[in-house]
Amino acid sequence: MTMTDAICLPLFVPGNRPDRFAKAAAAGSGMIILDLEDAVVAGAKAEARDAVVREAGAFEGTRVFVRVNGADTPWFEDDISAVTALAIDGIVVPKAENPEIIREIAKALGPGREIWALIESVRGMAKVRDIAGAADRIVFGSVDFCADLGMAHEREILLPFRLELAMAARLAGKPAPVDGVTTVFDKADLVTEDAVHARALGYGGKLLIHPKQIEPARAGFRPTEAEVETARRILQQAEGVGAVAVDGQMIDEPVLIRARDVLARWEALS
Repeated sequence: MTMTDAICLPLFVPGNRPDRFAKAAAAGSGMIILDLEDAVVAGAKAEARDAVVREAGAFEGTRVFVRVNGADTPWFEDDISAVTALAIDGIVVPKAENPEIIREIAKALGPGREIWALIESVRGMAKVRDIAGAADRIVFGSVDFCADLGMAHEREILLPFRLELAMAARLAGKPAPVDGVTTVFDKADLVTEDAVHARALGYGGKLLIHPKQIEPARAGFRPTEAEVETARRILQQAEGVGAVAVDGQMIDEPVLIRARDVLARWEALS
């Protein structure tokens, strides 16, 4: 699986705001997550579920996921019952901590649709390699994770945990993980910087909370012109000839793989 296969920029939409569903689907990310969990207060859960059931299949050309409420909440069973009957692309499971629950949801959902597991707690992080094996994709809920551990939400502090998710996904043979949200949506540079950081760690996408974040995030996952030029030069001079030096760098198959992925990512995001 190449990095390009995994690129995704899912945009969250509150499940109790059906007036925003179509606008979000048309915003250009190619994927939306209709949210029944954090974005919806307790008193509006049933209303949100009804809206999602009514509207979820109406967005042709956009991948649609639904984030259900957690397995330890009173809304979980009703969410799963309602959502598994919908013509959607998959389910996002929050606060994933138990791979067996993921497997049970997979049985209910059936083949052809995906389960994404949000790693948002210390228990989830401790089980992430097992969870990665049970889910189709793992996603880092970094804000909730920091709250659970009582630590600051900063790149340097989160580095070992982001790397653990990347390793877990690779060991399970699953697509690259999706990084968490940038909570500030009106600072495009910050969104891009966060996406660049995630890409450098091998991530294949990023959760978004506002349409304004789509293009800045896409820019962060898009290789720079310098990276593209270097990749082209490497492939032109080294493809098919074995180990060779290009611009003072010894080139062998792992470097060629990276160069091919850079160009594929560039074409996918240009």
